[in-house]
Amino acid sequence: MSNQSKLSARDRISTLLDDNSFVEIGALVTKRNTDFNLQTKEAPCDGVITGYGTIDGNPVYVYSQDSSVLGGTIGEMHAKKIAGIYDLAIKCGAPIVGLIDCGGLRLEEATDALDALGTVMYKQSLASGVIPQIAAVFGSCGGGLSVSASMNDFVFVEKTNGRFFVNTPDSIEGNNEGKCNTASADFKAECGAVDYVGETEEDVLNAVRDLIGILPACNDDTAPLTDSEDDLNRQTPEFASTFCDPAVALADISDDGFFLEIKKESGKDIVCGFIKLNGATIGCVANRTAILEDGKKKESFDGVLTTAGCRKAIRFVNFCDAFDIDILTLTNVSGFCNCMCGEKLLALASAKLTQSFANATVPKVNLITGKALGSAGVIMNSKSIGADLCFALEGAKIGTMDAELAAQIVYADDIKNGAKIADKAAEYEAVLTAQSAAKRGLVDAIIDADSVRQNIIYAFEMLCMKNNDTLPAKKHGTV
Repeated sequence: MSNQSKLSARDRISTLLDDNSFVEIGALVTKRNTDFNLQTKEAPCDGVITGYGTIDGNPVYVYSQDSSVLGGTIGEMHAKKIAGIYDLAIKCGAPIVGLIDCGGLRLEEATDALDALGTVMYKQSLASGVIPQIAAVFGSCGGGLSVSASMNDFVFVEKTNGRFFVNTPDSIEGNNEGKCNTASADFKAECGAVDYVGETEEDVLNAVRDLIGILPACNDDTAPLTDSEDDLNRQTPEFASTFCDPAVALADISDDGFFLEIKKESGKDIVCGFIKLNGATIGCVANRTAILEDGKKKESFDGVLTTAGCRKAIRFVNFCDAFDIDILTLTNVSGFCNCMCGEKLLALASAKLTQSFANATVPKVNLITGKALGSAGVIMNSKSIGADLCFALEGAKIGTMDAELAAQIVYADDIKNGAKIADKAAEYEAVLTAQSAAKRGLVDAIIDADSVRQNIIYAFEMLCMKNNDTLPAKKHGTV
């Protein structure tokens, strides 16, 4: 999309919301600062359009920055309008969407502008976990504005004109925009700072509509139920060959093939996203060992937990728990990433993911599709850390480590005396079976791939009346 085809701030609102549903608030508000002859410059709406409307009939509050007015910069009254919309959204329990195209802080307003940004951040902090917050970036979003945008639950960026940065590429020592455009949507998506990249502004706005349509309005609400004629008992024979790529497998078990993936380009060893089961929104976290394209493996992964994958899952699990969205995990993990870079922060990231799963009080179902080995298998929403129900596919491996490695330790003396490692590994396999775990109550049922959809649906239906788990009294965890 070229600069000439950019939508105006009002057009973005019209495209996002249902037809003729937008009601503007604060249309006459404008700057009042007079420093640096600011009074001589026109500033309609003070560079931001605020109000409310509906998406698929559901109330939504919205603000849209207008880069044609003082560059869309944030000043005192600009921020006051956004803060006012936040107050209304929190009071009424409705999502808020920020359409961002901002030149940064309004330098003419100096400390007034700085204080104004702080006010917006404070409102965002109050709203966190109360109402869904979504930022959609169509132009510049830099410096403190990128921090403010990142305080939203989801950040969407338009690929061509969206620029998302703390420091501009040219200001980073040893870098320039031609060498590495650290402000680009693609770069930020690979880093995990962006949840969705759209080819056009319309793509971004439609994706926001899709997301709003499956989320609860606030933490006191439930996600909307959608009508579907998809058979609850539909068989899923392809699941056995696709669970290596949960982006494909989850769509297979979801109503009408619906799957909305979050942070698709980062931490690819873990897949996070939303599906629909019997009309209900379900949040999914799954280990990935391959990316499938037309049924063929395009890319392979080691089936281990990585720092990037854990960080991606942590924020997603916390969001689902905050808004009472049930959680499904597909576990297929054999350990932890073994590299110098991963070792730096992997223990901390894994600890945080463990706490996220353990502290989540929503219904939690785990399906072990391949392997659940070692501590990594425990971390992935096992019964040990609070899963309400745990299923395993036939042939799943559950235990401390791979059979061949374990045999070299358990049968060390036998191997020294001439026993074959392969033979001893075969003996150890007996304690790695799903049946062995089921006998100890660590797996509730062993199911076949064909019946995954119906078993998962029935599990969540049974858990729909679950009371929130009783956790120890505390202000918050510190992991």
